[in-house]
Amino acid sequence: MEKLIAKDLLSIGAVFLRPEQPFTWASGIKSPIYCDNRLTLTAPSVRTDVENALAETVRKYYPEAEVLMGTSTAGIAHAAITAHILNMPMGYVRSGAKDHGRNNQIEGKLEAGQKVVVIEDLISTGGSVIEVVNALRDAGAEVLGIASIFTYGMQKGLDRLAEAGVKNVSLTNLDVIAEVAAETGYIKPEDVDRLIAFRNNPSDESWIGGAK
Repeated sequence: MEKLIAKDLLSIGAVFLRPEQPFTWASGIKSPIYCDNRLTLTAPSVRTDVENALAETVRKYYPEAEVLMGTSTAGIAHAAITAHILNMPMGYVRSGAKDHGRNNQIEGKLEAGQKVVVIEDLISTGGSVIEVVNALRDAGAEVLGIASIFTYGMQKGLDRLAEAGVKNVSLTNLDVIAEVAAETGYIKPEDVDRLIAFRNNPSDESWIGGAK
């Protein structure tokens, strides 16, 4: 599954790999990779693979799940489609409470004690998805874990998830993306080490320019 999803994401340009021309994140960090999983929604065959894989992940790793909750905004569509496949209720969590109406942060019916799986599109440092988990816990939900499409596998993200006591299962990850990209000629084989070096320490830019 990891390789299939990796090939899918690369095939539609949802993952861009540019070790020679790094992207600059909002934080200022230079990155050889940029991921835009929203593009999966406009590619029906890839979308089908992704949503079926998310549904299978929920079945396999979270068999007690009662509700799916998407992250706002990228996880909403994926949560809705996956919930439809599984015939489960879904909702989503806003980044903050509304300033009008009922001032909801959680949209959709959620009862205290319900077992929830969070659907996320990607995880880097883990901060935003943990905020979603905390909002659900504050509302009385039992968060079983996260099902995400892609994770960078950064240590900061792994540490934050562990500290929050939340499990994440991703369909694919940076290591697999790099392997598949090298196999298919998307990047040079020697660039794999550069991608892994970035993953291991994003603040160290020694990988730029070919340094290993």
